[in-house]
Amino acid sequence: MGKPTGFLEYSRKTQHERDPKSRIKDWDDYTKPMPEEELKQQGARCMDCGVPTCHTGMELNGVTTGCPVYHLIPEWNDLVYQGQWKEALKKEHEMNNFPEFTGFACPAPCEGACVLGINEPPVAIRTVERSIIEKGFAEGWVVPEPPEKRTGKRIAVVGSGPAGLAAAAQLNKAGHSVTVYERHDRIGGLLTYGIPEMKLPYEVVERRVNILREEGIEFVTNTEIGKDITSDELEAEHDAVILCGGATVHRDVPAEGSDLKGIHYAMDFLHANTKSLLDSNLEDGNYISAKDRDVIVIGGGDTGTDCLATSVRHNCRSLTQFDIYDKKVDTRDAVGNPWPQYPIIHRIEYGQKEAEAVFGRDPRAYAVMTKKFVGDENGRVKEVHTVNVRLTKDEDGNRLREEIPGTEKVWKADLVLLAIGFSGPEQELLEQMEIETDDRTRVKAEYGKYKTNKDGVFAAGDMRRGQSLIVWAINEGREAARECDRYLMGSTQLP
Repeated sequence: MGKPTGFLEYSRKTQHERDPKSRIKDWDDYTKPMPEEELKQQGARCMDCGVPTCHTGMELNGVTTGCPVYHLIPEWNDLVYQGQWKEALKKEHEMNNFPEFTGFACPAPCEGACVLGINEPPVAIRTVERSIIEKGFAEGWVVPEPPEKRTGKRIAVVGSGPAGLAAAAQLNKAGHSVTVYERHDRIGGLLTYGIPEMKLPYEVVERRVNILREEGIEFVTNTEIGKDITSDELEAEHDAVILCGGATVHRDVPAEGSDLKGIHYAMDFLHANTKSLLDSNLEDGNYISAKDRDVIVIGGGDTGTDCLATSVRHNCRSLTQFDIYDKKVDTRDAVGNPWPQYPIIHRIEYGQKEAEAVFGRDPRAYAVMTKKFVGDENGRVKEVHTVNVRLTKDEDGNRLREEIPGTEKVWKADLVLLAIGFSGPEQELLEQMEIETDDRTRVKAEYGKYKTNKDGVFAAGDMRRGQSLIVWAINEGREAARECDRYLMGSTQLP
């Protein structure tokens, strides 16, 4: 800790943002770099707190707090304050293969566990993290580091999202020959096709993939395991397999009319938009357009926010986001949501800011439950019927949603985007491989061990734990690589 009084002298500042009215005219990164002097000040705010809790990820009250990859946060905060950026980069990479992915798109549970956050705004950890890795790339410090020798072992990684990439990177460091299989045309999984360009530019993913490729990892795209290559062929050609296929089975809205035209899953909307944007700058028209549409986004999370931002850039006619929960409080509830739990508070994210800049209001409607969809004579949705709800508990303490009489409402809509998450992994490949799953359809593989019921087959990331955060996927990919290396070699040096 270089400046003991830093947290007293400097206020919290996070990544600067471009003006919402101008940034919605393009698909570029909606943020802009923070000056180095301000970044040093943010690093200086990190306290000598004795027992830092920011760097140890866990789940409290069902929500992640702290960093699941055990980032050396106090160390690299201090190095940034001291101006030792190259050393800070080394510290970042010790525990996280891809600090740029978390720096751009992680909700920063580390900040929720920051000791300073008990009574002051927490350290801007994510902003500093992202700035370190971006400076590393700008200065040419991030270079391929292929292993000095190979073990002769071959490993297949199925899925190229953050879990798959982390597993591949670690196993390659150990000297194994790794092939990553991706069913889509670009590497990155939901990093590429689930997060819009203005939030996580594809060039950020691609530059890291290029480094991994130069380090010796083979990437195979447009190849779905179980269809283009059978699971038997895959297992026969490799000494081990790690399944990192994610949790991509969509949740549905159980309401009448949900099969009408104009109702789409959020990921289908975002995937098609990004692919068309990268392929042709949207000129091929192969995407779901929100232009001149009355858009309703069902779901109050990050994916719903991404749908808002994308719809605004399409020049939609109107835009509303349904959140089934009540509007949250502005500050952490010290009784119901105490430190170091992740603060469950009202936030205004980039998509809401952009919608407000265009339409003059926050687009969210709270405590709203969809009852049914109504279509026109052509079978396209034209209305969404809703009712407000409140949370109650039954006699056993189970939470229930009770409809509030008199709050029924009809909303005009000709494009509805369902952003209510995923129920679990797809089952076809798992059935083909005879992989055991639990009652939530997730792969049965103990955390920390990652072994499935099938010898030599491991599972990590959302496919194993269910829908979760990028940082948990990286954690599991790294740890699964460690266990796979131990399985192949009898011991391991991987962390």
